Amino acid sequence: MRKVPFVESEYYHIYNRGVDKRSIFEDRKDLDRFFQSIKEFNSVEPIGSIFENSFNDNKGIEKLVEIICYCLNPNHFHFVLRQLVENGISEFMKRMGGYTWYFNNRYKRNGALFQGRFKSSHINSNEYLLHVSAYVNLNNRFKGEPYNLSKSSWDEYIGKGNDCICSSDIVLGQFKTQKEYQKFAESSLKGILRRKELEKELES
Repeated sequence: MRKVPFVESEYYHIYNRGVDKRSIFEDRKDLDRFFQSIKEFNSVEPIGSIFENSFNDNKGIEKLVEIICYCLNPNHFHFVLRQLVENGISEFMKRMGGYTWYFNNRYKRNGALFQGRFKSSHINSNEYLLHVSAYVNLNNRFKGEPYNLSKSSWDEYIGKGNDCICSSDIVLGQFKTQKEYQKFAESSLKGILRRKELEKELES
């Protein structure tokens, strides 16, 4: 049992990394497959395989989670999710685990791909939601991840995204313009990084 259970309509920061910090995306094909899984498996009703589901019209499907923002990096990922149905987050992440089968099959390997059970943090205030959205949206940028092996919802938030999967209104609706959110996010991230550096200094 998790220390903090998932509750409907609540927001959570979900994240995990590759086992032994290994890469989970070796090339753009892997990244695109993981992103496709995010879209296809967010359904209360089982869909079968991604290939089978590609022939279906997914309009009006009941979703497990609402995706607020995400960031996919070469060896780890972040999501901000709102649970829509009972056990929605757990079921969504369970289905996302099918990516391990794809990865192992493609690279002729065995065993776990991710570092144990995914991690989660309850987002218990609006302020926390705003700041974690900045952290997730810009995560690949401040870590300097290679462009072709990372992908985030940042472009959706600043009006440049083509493949939009996020419900960004809960965040953007609190700002007058997307430009205002962009300034907030970049400033928030600088503050987060300064705190992390201070923590390292205090621990040394």
